[in-house]
Amino acid sequence: MSEWVRFDKILCNTVVYVLVFFSFFSAQAQNDEMGTVKGRIQLEDGEPAIFASIGVKGESKGELTDEEGRFELQLKPGKYTIIIQLVGYENIEKVIDVKAAESVELASVVLKAPDNHLEEVKVFGKSEIQEVQQQSYNVATIDAKKLHNSTLDLSSALDKVSGVRVRESGGVGSNFNFSLNGFTGRQVKFFMDGIPMDNFGSSFQINNIPINLAERIEVYKGVVPVWLGADALGGAVNIVTNANRRNYLDASYSYGSFNTHRTSINAGYTSKSGLTAQLNLFQNYSDNNYWVYADVAQIPSGLYLKDQRVRRFHDTYRNETLIANVGVRRKKFADLLLLGVTLGQNRADIQTGARMVSVFGDFYRKGNTIMPSFRYSKSDLLIKGLTLNVTGNYNLGQEQNVDTVARRYNWFQQYTNTTSPGSERERSLYKFRNNNAIATANISYKFNNKHSIALNNVITSFNRKGEDELRPDAEALKQPKITLKNIIGLGYKYDFNARWSTSVFVKQFIQKNTSSLSAEGPGGWGNTIYIKQHSLFNKTGFGLATSYFLSSIIQVKASYEKSYRLPENEELFGDMINLSGNNSLKPESSHNLNLGATLNKTFASNHVLVLEGNIMYREAYDFIRPALVTNGTHQIMTNQRDVNNIGFNGDVRYSFKRLFHAGANLTYQNLRNNTKYEEGSSKPSTVYRDRVPNIPYLFGHIDLGFTFNNVGAKGNRLNIGYNLLYVYEYYLRWPSQGTATEKYTIPAQISHDVSMVYSMANGKYNIGLECTNLTDSRLYDNFSLQKPSRGFYIKLRYFLTEK
Repeated sequence: MSEWVRFDKILCNTVVYVLVFFSFFSAQAQNDEMGTVKGRIQLEDGEPAIFASIGVKGESKGELTDEEGRFELQLKPGKYTIIIQLVGYENIEKVIDVKAAESVELASVVLKAPDNHLEEVKVFGKSEIQEVQQQSYNVATIDAKKLHNSTLDLSSALDKVSGVRVRESGGVGSNFNFSLNGFTGRQVKFFMDGIPMDNFGSSFQINNIPINLAERIEVYKGVVPVWLGADALGGAVNIVTNANRRNYLDASYSYGSFNTHRTSINAGYTSKSGLTAQLNLFQNYSDNNYWVYADVAQIPSGLYLKDQRVRRFHDTYRNETLIANVGVRRKKFADLLLLGVTLGQNRADIQTGARMVSVFGDFYRKGNTIMPSFRYSKSDLLIKGLTLNVTGNYNLGQEQNVDTVARRYNWFQQYTNTTSPGSERERSLYKFRNNNAIATANISYKFNNKHSIALNNVITSFNRKGEDELRPDAEALKQPKITLKNIIGLGYKYDFNARWSTSVFVKQFIQKNTSSLSAEGPGGWGNTIYIKQHSLFNKTGFGLATSYFLSSIIQVKASYEKSYRLPENEELFGDMINLSGNNSLKPESSHNLNLGATLNKTFASNHVLVLEGNIMYREAYDFIRPALVTNGTHQIMTNQRDVNNIGFNGDVRYSFKRLFHAGANLTYQNLRNNTKYEEGSSKPSTVYRDRVPNIPYLFGHIDLGFTFNNVGAKGNRLNIGYNLLYVYEYYLRWPSQGTATEKYTIPAQISHDVSMVYSMANGKYNIGLECTNLTDSRLYDNFSLQKPSRGFYIKLRYFLTEK
């Protein structure tokens, strides 16, 4: 009982401290209102300077120009030197005087190519992407704005990053498993604008969010910054939205194979007085009736036919989501204050179980998201350098499984009726709410240009409650499924000079779980009883990250972390579809070490070469991984006592002006079972030193892009792109199991994608054409589930931003 009391005290004290701190400093907020600096940057030939860096001398604050060469920067009143930079062009400096609530226009700014190229370390005017990439952490950044004319969703964009594999169980809207440097699933955490996405619901996942919602995507490989406040074991993904744009409209529609429709509308408005409103709408629909290969037992003859080419026939998916925010910017009491709501609904047919041997024809799931939210941020509270960020949301949405048809299907869509009442797997109309809530608070203080500290706290709650009208008295459905998680992090950063930066941090991981244990009651298992059980986990993690510029073009990085990852709600209690719950799961821990180096070299002003290499080592204990249940229809998460991983990934990228770019990356991860003896015995494990199954260990990606300017008319551009994805063969089960001729493997696979985008009126009107899986290859992911066959897509996009 003392542990429970101690937990509640820690939680209550944390909340009180955050609220007191917030109230005190909000009352003391400064009265200065922000001013605006904006303009349009051009090249010598009149083309817009896309993604030029607009910075402030002596500060790290910066922004990038958009597709029209325009930018907007918010600054406090005062005099500044604005520095405009673009690789291959001379820097431009402009002295400006910013006044409160007024706008300064930089007009007729033209970048010129230099006579020669001088190399030097820049300590000012970095863009936000440059700032992220040059952190001490091993981080990759995707500039999502460059992909806004494509039909990609967020997961497809992430799949092109070295070390990343996004493994889906099917087409649009399917379940996905995210792998990063050997760690998978919930070992990698997802954030949107620094807010955990743990409770966003099934209507709002990375494989149904359009790429247009994001401005950039940050992928932290291994050690995660303390300000994200995560219990990540293998890394984190932070999706940064375009919330900082002032007035804009971005609308698109795409149509393609398998009757796939996607619509996205993003709009924002900010008045001169600071009133702001944001609206994001998107929908996805697909029949997902692509071709697959499967073994089929005919009905009623029972004739068994191997490797038949068949269509998926019960895999329709649709979702609609709205995100609305209203609030104020640049006020004396807040840099940003937003009140919002996320509304969404989805319906997904369930085609298969955990493997393709299980085929369904009527089983489906539906759900919705109703999530009010709050977001507040203020810099320079009371004293210069003190910043507070607070967020909160609560998901009131519900999910329901519908499995009431007493049939057994095969891949020919033939079926046999079974005993009624019955079902395809488990007769159910179970409807439930997860009652998720997340609150975050981040307080940081920058003493000077060298020293800064940050305190972060994330509180997450979960309480699943549901009922099944077919089994209203089922005691198993009434058992508690409750978690409460609190993660507190304290970090310190030291910037010795422009070359060297180091961060150290400590994190406290606390989780309280409430569940039940079934036991044999009086009269045997026909009278099962349930015993409520509690568990409390409280551990301390720590780490450091450092980076150093050996020269103006070479940066080296090193990071280490002793981290913990607390079991997620779906892992403990199941997702009610293909994942069974395991409430005896233990938290996993890991020693994570990362070493990396980057070379960024510009030749003759127009040629840019970027080389990056990283080595990682992981020593994980109680490693949580998916396994198949005996009949292969479900997955269940289990602990693997000792797992280690030594691997590397590398990138090489080349670009010439803005006319051509090429890149390639390769990842190798040697994830091995290091458990010598079977659980609870001295018997040697038969799979000792085996590769952990169902995880790709060698894969890579190649991309090429060509840009042709002034095609058809001045200001129009044509972009042609090519992508190749390669995954080497890997085992479905432990390699040491099975005979030499009957080992289950997922074969090597190569996928080719091509695209063409035509942009008119400097990016205002855009038409995109894409072909995915050009050669119609067989592509596989989780437990050999097949991904879509060849598909063709077209996207129409209209983009308008404030002049």
